[in-house]
Amino acid sequence: MSELEQYYRVLDLEPGATLEEVNQAYKDLVFVWHPDRLPKDNHRLQQKAQDKIKALNEAREKLRSFKDQSQTVNYSRPTQQKKPSSSYYQQPQTNYQQPNQNPDLSGKDFSRANLSNRDLSGRNLSYANLSGSNLSDTFMHKVNLRGADLSEANLFRANLLLADMREANLRSANLIGADLSGADLRGADLTGARIRSGERLLVKLIGANLTGAIMPDGAIHR
Repeated sequence: MSELEQYYRVLDLEPGATLEEVNQAYKDLVFVWHPDRLPKDNHRLQQKAQDKIKALNEAREKLRSFKDQSQTVNYSRPTQQKKPSSSYYQQPQTNYQQPNQNPDLSGKDFSRANLSNRDLSGRNLSYANLSGSNLSDTFMHKVNLRGADLSEANLFRANLLLADMREANLRSANLIGADLSGADLRGADLTGARIRSGERLLVKLIGANLTGAIMPDGAIHR
């Protein structure tokens, strides 16, 4: 088995899988193996999870690099012209930067953007305008959203493990199914945010810091 095939196997994929399939497989497996989801006192499982995450990161980066090189070769052939890749957004916006091209996106305008299913893990989106944006099923592990405007954003099933969301505006945001485990929500405004179905809480907040946050009912969390 070649080294490239081994990277596909690490992600439980068949050789030749698309970049989109690679990214999705990576997100799914990191979600399963993240150490924060395992008992802290089980050192064997913690070490296994850390080794697994390391292998997943390496496999994704190697396959991304391979895909990028393949695209560069194809684009260099004058007889083969490819159509531009589809935008991240439902309606093209010339003033937008694609998130995967730049880790520092602080203060950028992504209002009403379609960022569903994207991998924004580790990105700096502090004070960015994400109002009304579609972030459903988006992977945002350790993303920096401090002071960001997420009002009316759709965060359905978004993965926000260990995200920095201090002073973020989450007014009227849809948080149903979102995982905010370990997130820092100090001073965040969740007024009117959707987090329940009836009396059932449908947001994961294990280990989240909500000190000073304005809760959906307007009460300040102490």
